[in-house]
Amino acid sequence: MRWALVKVCLAVTAMVVVAFAVPLGLVVKEMARDRAFSNAEREAAAVAPALSITTDRDKLERVVASAGADRGMAVHIPATGGSPAVDIGRQRAAGRDVATVRKLGRASTTEVDGGSTLLQPVALSSGAIAVVEVYVPESEVTHGLSTAWAVLAGVGLALIVGSVAVADRLGVRMVQPAQRLVEGAHELGEGKLGARVPEEGPTELRLAAVAFNSMADQVVQLLANERELAADLSHRLRTPLTVLRLNAASLGDGAAAEQTRAAVAQLEREVDTIIRTAREAKPQTAAVGPGAGCDAAEVVRERMGFWSALAEDEGRKWRVAGADRPVRIPVARADLAAALDALLGNVFRHTAEGTAFAVDVHNAEDAVIVLVSDAGQGIRDPEAAMARGRGSGAAGSTGLGLDIVRRLAESTGGDVRIGSSVLGGTEVRIWIQLDGGKPERKGHRGAVRRRRSRRQPGETGRSGTGEPPEEMVSTFNRSRSLP
Repeated sequence: MRWALVKVCLAVTAMVVVAFAVPLGLVVKEMARDRAFSNAEREAAAVAPALSITTDRDKLERVVASAGADRGMAVHIPATGGSPAVDIGRQRAAGRDVATVRKLGRASTTEVDGGSTLLQPVALSSGAIAVVEVYVPESEVTHGLSTAWAVLAGVGLALIVGSVAVADRLGVRMVQPAQRLVEGAHELGEGKLGARVPEEGPTELRLAAVAFNSMADQVVQLLANERELAADLSHRLRTPLTVLRLNAASLGDGAAAEQTRAAVAQLEREVDTIIRTAREAKPQTAAVGPGAGCDAAEVVRERMGFWSALAEDEGRKWRVAGADRPVRIPVARADLAAALDALLGNVFRHTAEGTAFAVDVHNAEDAVIVLVSDAGQGIRDPEAAMARGRGSGAAGSTGLGLDIVRRLAESTGGDVRIGSSVLGGTEVRIWIQLDGGKPERKGHRGAVRRRRSRRQPGETGRSGTGEPPEEMVSTFNRSRSLP
């Protein structure tokens, strides 16, 4: 905007200067010419009284010399009666021009080498017409013209420079508030809720700054209300959790009782975390720094250990592959555990009892792939399932589980894909990028080839029954079925 305003002002001022300077320069040139010929007319008029009194050559030569013969004055007297024609001074005009002026009886100018001549007719006492010729050199016609044009050019240039300077100052006055408004919008978009814009500048930009600050205040207030609402809603869960904890304590001993008490304890910790996070002024989802993250294989083994008890109760066959060695990923342990719980919870919630499922981990140089598959009925519309808050339409489905998984993958530059599993049901692929770039199919296939090369013949992973189910084929062949 600043440079556009300067260019517009420069163009307008330049056109104004040209529109006035060019005609003014031509007027100055014409005035210089008129001044030169006016001087020539005065010199010719100085000789006219002498010509009306006498035609004596000697006397006329003295008059011409005193009037300006050194300027190139000449007098042409025609022959009258017995007197011969008299020519005094150097003649520069053509003879026919002199004869024409004598015949017409009025002054005239004609172009000659090096300038112009003024031919002025003068009546003699005898009635004849003499012609006084005054030479006007070109240097006299253009005398002072260069200086006048230089002054005009200087004035025009000064006007242009001054207008550009004024336009630049006006542009700065307009651009700076706009730049501050843009910077404030960027800061607010980056999560700096304290970003505000000075309410100054032109009226329109000042009103825009007022509206921006009002919007920022409303955003802060809305976020505070949302945090308080989340904290209040989470706090309501403490009463039923207390009842569950007391009931779980009375279950006695046994694997199922221990699993139930562990689940209740974890649920209490999650609710406390939600309340604390909601009441804090800043979000707790900061990016993971170098060297941070977790061991994906360890988290997978831990969560599968939790879900295996429920799987055995429901007669589900399950398996884990690729979690026998450390796999570091740039994701917080709690986030990965929450994502796995969301996917495995969907398996138990949306498939019938006895439906088999599997979790596979593929480790590549630039990415880690976690596959969660089942032998259920599958997902008819994967895109709708990935939409936040839509869910499957069944009771207890909020649609937030897959969104949690998607945000986890996208925070590393990866993604989530839903496809068909060779088990006959759904396969969810979580692509976790290790270098923050975008996932590529080449890295996926490389991970499959490396995992297959490390497997021993006949090895199929770990199962809750000790042996893998016959309907489960190689985990790595399933990865080719992803969309």
